[in-house]
Amino acid sequence: MTFNPDADLSTNTTRRRGRNTAIAGGGVVGVLGIIALIAGPLLGIDLTGLLGGAAPGGGDGPAGGTAIENCKTGQDANERLDCRMAGAQVALDAFWSDEVENYSPPQLIVVDGATNTACGTASNAVGPFFCPGDETVYIDPTFFQLMQEQFGASANELAQLYIVGHEWGHYIQYITGVMDRYPNNGTGPDSNGVRIELQADCYAGAWIGRISEQKDAEGDPYLNRPTETQIEDALNAAFVVGDDNIQQQSSGTVNPESFTHGESEQRTGWFAQGFENGLGVCAEPLTVPGGEL
Repeated sequence: MTFNPDADLSTNTTRRRGRNTAIAGGGVVGVLGIIALIAGPLLGIDLTGLLGGAAPGGGDGPAGGTAIENCKTGQDANERLDCRMAGAQVALDAFWSDEVENYSPPQLIVVDGATNTACGTASNAVGPFFCPGDETVYIDPTFFQLMQEQFGASANELAQLYIVGHEWGHYIQYITGVMDRYPNNGTGPDSNGVRIELQADCYAGAWIGRISEQKDAEGDPYLNRPTETQIEDALNAAFVVGDDNIQQQSSGTVNPESFTHGESEQRTGWFAQGFENGLGVCAEPLTVPGGEL
């Protein structure tokens, strides 16, 4: 089991929100919808504007939603995926509060079907993402099933935590000014977008490398140290979401000039760098020459 069964997760602030529909606005989505359903989640691209998604705002604003019930202990997190997300939130906040001065946590929303955000519609057609507009991480847990069915990922417990940790990394980049210093400059293997994503992979690896160090008020660790099998599971998730693997699986060809997140080898490599060496190496994806990424 990943979580310490006795860990106190009752301090989580994770919320649940959604309308239990595949895409806000519904209806047949056609070819663009198929592209979004296959590529959008794994590239982290919001393609719902192509699908007639709902406009930002409305009654599902970031302060809305309901508390996730009965997610009190590590045992709950081991048994229920939504509680696992809530437990990840508690552990990530504990980790980053020690690393970032005056850390203020983001909101985490578990999406049921689809919901409005300040960045467009959140659903499994978009995949997990961090929205700067409302400082919220959105995750539809059915995304993990999509990874398994569409791309053959194992997507087990630690892989799921890697995904959450990666999105938390984007929040850290936002509040520390990294996103401002490395703005979107298009696609390609040496683009800022790829560098930002590889740093977020490194951040996730650094957290998982110290995952058993964060403790509750009673001194119980939130999570157990991962086994080799679990680490392989997380590395498999990083491999699956590489641009080259996604393109090869989706179209049979690879176009590096369209890369937005980095190759599979790069993603697993920077996750491993963070895991083995900690946060100290995670500035490097932003600065090393493109050939060393």
